[in-house]
Amino acid sequence: MPVRTLTHTLAHRLPETATESMRHAALAAGRATAPARRLPSFLVIGAQRCGTTTLFRLLAEHPHLLRPTVSKGTGYFDDGYHHSSHWYRGHFALRTWGGALRAGPVHSFEASGYYLFHPLAAERIARDLPHVHVVALVRDPVERARSAHRHEQVRGFETLDFDSAVRAEAVRTHGEEQRLREDPTYRSFAHRHHAYLQRGEYARQLDRFVAALGRDRVHVVDYGRFFADPVDRFVDLQRALGVPVWRPDHVRRWNAADKPPLDDERRRALLLHFEPHDEALTDLLGEEPSWRSEAGR
Repeated sequence: MPVRTLTHTLAHRLPETATESMRHAALAAGRATAPARRLPSFLVIGAQRCGTTTLFRLLAEHPHLLRPTVSKGTGYFDDGYHHSSHWYRGHFALRTWGGALRAGPVHSFEASGYYLFHPLAAERIARDLPHVHVVALVRDPVERARSAHRHEQVRGFETLDFDSAVRAEAVRTHGEEQRLREDPTYRSFAHRHHAYLQRGEYARQLDRFVAALGRDRVHVVDYGRFFADPVDRFVDLQRALGVPVWRPDHVRRWNAADKPPLDDERRRALLLHFEPHDEALTDLLGEEPSWRSEAGR
């Protein structure tokens, strides 16, 4: 079993206290050897509840890709930017690990789902990783909002039902994005956990990354099209990222969850809200996203 696989298998089987000690030890070792660590070639930046965990798991199985040593993502470019660059580098594998995997180019990556939505992440990434590529997954924003709401409820971060949470969103998040921009040390619970509609307004978020990195380094994956043909779509993404192509035998969908039904009137209201944002996304992508073409809108 490869060392990286063994490490994460053990982490899932050990008691929580032992796992936390293991994490601290790994990060301490990472900081101490930061200059010898391999910075990421690409980042999976979101969106939340759009298949990022499934994509991360696929990428982590790729024989030429190295995931972070401790967790799925670092959160450095959103709420973790107060840490040092050595802290960030310390999350990644040593450069010497590449030869231990197999001949050919090796790339590091991470997946932090809040990067896409955080207003400062794009400029921070462009400044610190000037050659990096980013991958953003997008999904029917109505279904994304419902999935995110259920996710926050399960985590204990949401007490309102879906309709109430959507109605409360504007008040809960009022001024939070501006405060994040003005105070780089500020962390916003509401912005991160209660922006159900705003996080599905993809074009505005993607525009920040296009402006910071250039369109050629921003890769957008349509959730509907990806899961309709996951192996071939995964191969397409690898080619776009310039990494060696590897075809998995099958693709398992991770973190899928059932949601209560949504009545037609509420769905129509949400579709109307997202319509201009979906049109802006169509302009950015040069094609309609799957949820619009399937609905015939």
